[in-house]
Amino acid sequence: MGEIGAGTNGGEVVTSGETLRRRRLLWLALGLAGFLTVQSIANVESTLEDMAKLGVIESRAHVWTWQLTSLVVWLALMPVLGWLVARLRPPRFSLPVAVLLHALATVPVSLVHVLAMVVLRMVVYAAGGERYDLGSWPMTLLYEYRKDAATYLLAALFLAYAQWLLARPTPTASAESDVLLVADGSVTHRVPVAAIESASAAGNYVEIVWSGRTLLHRSTLAALAERLGPGFVRIHRGRIVRRAAVRSVETDKSGDFTVTLESGATLRGSRRYRGL
Repeated sequence: MGEIGAGTNGGEVVTSGETLRRRRLLWLALGLAGFLTVQSIANVESTLEDMAKLGVIESRAHVWTWQLTSLVVWLALMPVLGWLVARLRPPRFSLPVAVLLHALATVPVSLVHVLAMVVLRMVVYAAGGERYDLGSWPMTLLYEYRKDAATYLLAALFLAYAQWLLARPTPTASAESDVLLVADGSVTHRVPVAAIESASAAGNYVEIVWSGRTLLHRSTLAALAERLGPGFVRIHRGRIVRRAAVRSVETDKSGDFTVTLESGATLRGSRRYRGL
């Protein structure tokens, strides 16, 4: 039988992993902002130059309006693209099937982009007492789709890299970072993070299962999950497991699932937390 101990403190607090994750997010955001800034300037200047060569005079304000409205819609679509990248990828789908699904996804994404972009442009033009004319819808949709397909590809590559980077284990500052301190009365257990199999919320405590034992740790599940890092995944509102400890996942018709761990223990998971 597993030993049950009542932890009375929050254990060891290590923030280096979370700090590194935030730095990665910051660098990703700065890189994206820099790329979009350079691309926007290049697009505007190229458009003005191309139109001048054709003898078409257009104000710089209008061209910037076109660029920024398109950019705003793409940024709004980023969560959707991130979801698509996370779901339509190996090993969930084979590489050819994943490529095909992404290719099909470019059509509705482009349509939403164009419609939202046009609405924004009409609003901006109307605010200045002008009227925005899109031109021939079929030709415009085809023209925009060719650009949108390329933009979708670039965005998908960026988001795939971002998801890979953020999912990478964060190096610990010292060997102490690999140990969770759990107080049990006068005894303090040094629990190796790599030995923790799962953890479940239990009121003001968290039940930690490791090496056939169970300890009560005074902490919230969210705080513990942050402390343990990306090597652990939430499978239920009140339960997390170590990714490497998962041996099989059996999905029900409802979408809920059962996880079998290396110890042979089985835990129920909710379809809302299908992060495995």
